[in-house]
This record gives sequence, C-alpha cells and structure tokens, in this order.
Amino acid sequence: MIRKLQKMPKTELHMHLDGSVQPSTLLQLAARSGQPLEFQEPNELLPCMQVEEDCRNLKEYLEKFDFVLPYLQSAEALEQVAYEAVFQCAEQGCLYTEVRFAPQLHILKGLSVSDVIAHVLSGLHKANTELGILAQGIAICMRHHNETQNLETVEAAAAFLGRGLAAVDLAGDEASFPASNFRSVFARARELGLPTTIHAGEAAGADNIREAVYGLHALRIGHGIRLQESSELALAILELGVPLEMCPTSNIQTKAVPDWESYPIRDYFSQGIKVTINTDNPTVSNTTLTREYEQLHQRFGFTWEELKQISLNGAAAAFLPDDEKQLLKEKMLERFRELEAEEE
Repeated sequence: MIRKLQKMPKTELHMHLDGSVQPSTLLQLAARSGQPLEFQEPNELLPCMQVEEDCRNLKEYLEKFDFVLPYLQSAEALEQVAYEAVFQCAEQGCLYTEVRFAPQLHILKGLSVSDVIAHVLSGLHKANTELGILAQGIAICMRHHNETQNLETVEAAAAFLGRGLAAVDLAGDEASFPASNFRSVFARARELGLPTTIHAGEAAGADNIREAVYGLHALRIGHGIRLQESSELALAILELGVPLEMCPTSNIQTKAVPDWESYPIRDYFSQGIKVTINTDNPTVSNTTLTREYEQLHQRFGFTWEELKQISLNGAAAAFLPDDEKQLLKEKMLERFRELEAEEE
C-alpha cells in the first residue's frame, strides 16, 4: 500500500511557498544575498525551520516563517523556490498544484507586489514546462496587514488572473483577526473576478468558516477543522459543495485539534463533504504529500478506493476551467488504472 501511495496521482491545493523552502536552498540563498547564515550544513537549520512536537498553537507555528522570509526578497530567490516547490510536488506524484504566497511579505528589498507575483509565476511556469506538472499561484492577503496593503495585493493579482494566478486567499493569525474584518477586500476581489479560498476554522471556530463562505464568498476553505462544532454549518457546506483543504500533520501541530483521535476527517468524508489532502508547509511540518495519505490509511483506516476519491476531490476542487478539470481528472484516472493493473 505504501508503494502505491507514493505513485498515486495527487493534487496539492494548499501549499505555502515560504513553508516549502529546503534547508539546502536557504543556505544557497543566504550566501548569494551577502548575508550568509552561521550554519554550514542543511540539517543544522532544521530547528529554525521546522516545528517541534510541542508546538503550542498556530501563532507559534507561524514564527518559523520569520527565519526564511529575509532571504526571499529577490527575483532569483522567488523563481528558484517556486520551481522547487513544484518539483517537490512532482516527486510525490502530483499532476496539479497550487502554490500560495503573500506578495507583501517579499517587497522588503525593492520588489513591487506585481514584481513578486510575476517572479513566482515565472518559477511555476518553468516547472510546468520542464516537469510536466500543471502549477498555478494563489496570492495571499495577510490578516495583520491593513486594508490598503491587502487591496493592493488583490488589484495586482487580478492582472495575472488566467496567466498562472488562480485565486486569492486570506491567511495569518486567525484568532486575532476574524474573517469579518476583510469583507471589503474580498468584495473587491469578487468584483475583479478573482476566485477566493480562505483560511478558516483552524485557530478560530465555526463562525469564521460561516463568515468566510457567506461574507467573503469563499469557494474553498483552508483547513476547516472546526466545522465539526456546527452540524448546521456542516450540512450547509455539504449542500453548497464547498471543498475543505485539509492538512492533517499541520493541523495537529497547530493544535487545531488536540490529538489524532479528535481529527474529524473520517466524519467529514462519511458525511459526503468534499475533503482534499494537502501538506500546508512541507518543510515547517516535516511532511510530504505521500506521508499525509499514509496517515489517513494508518490512523483512520481509509481504503485505497477512499483515498482515490479524496485525490480526485482535489481535481474537482482545483481553480481551473471545467474543461481543464475534466482533462486533469481523466489523466489521474488513467494513472490509477495503470497502477491498479500493476497489482493484478
């Protein structure tokens, strides 16, 4: 089963650029920037880039990004890490990925918000061409940024819609900045035709998911763990067909739930809610997409057919035109047939 899961065709819909940087790459970027790190070996960086088992909450988890961001401020760096993020996905059997990033976090050394988006998309496009995996970007608005900054991100993102930019997102300290604070920003995104996914129900309750869907018009929900707190809202999410971008290992680390036994994915799947499986931050969480599927199989007893359905949910939830979704689904189904034939 583990070998099959490695080869299994997958999608990655929730992966942060700055949470995917490899330690070896960070050493290179630091040396090129003229601000070399005191470390010599990639493994020496891990305590600064990965969370420990005793991570207490989302806020503590997010602190790991502060170590990496100073070195993601140039065109060259952004293009490299974007390419490598997709390369990691390709190694995990991905046929489609969406890499999300917050442009405002990468303008500290002179790049504009539009420059940042262009360079990330350039790296993704290079990966598309060389690796044969379709990749798009998602531009993130940050909860701790003001309305002017977030509107600037939305306006810039709109110029790249259909040119490698798939959607906009809202991320950051959910508990301190509720989704309702951002209605005007995402109203503008809607006017511009930008699809929206919102981080909600990770560090705050079901009301934040309700606001994300009804107030911010989210088409997908990032995480959605605390949907289990409202059976009425869960039914609405089911009826609306809103997919959840679940990230099991990360969700445990950020204490969205206290332990694996409390993780609601089996309940959601049984209810018919469209769950998808993602890594969130492969480096910060020390995980891979294959490992996430292994967790579902080993901890919750998901069968091959059930995992196959979750994988195909990702194709259905992708921010793609309907005809491209269908092509992606057909390509995945062909890979599944090939894998299953090998087992006969």
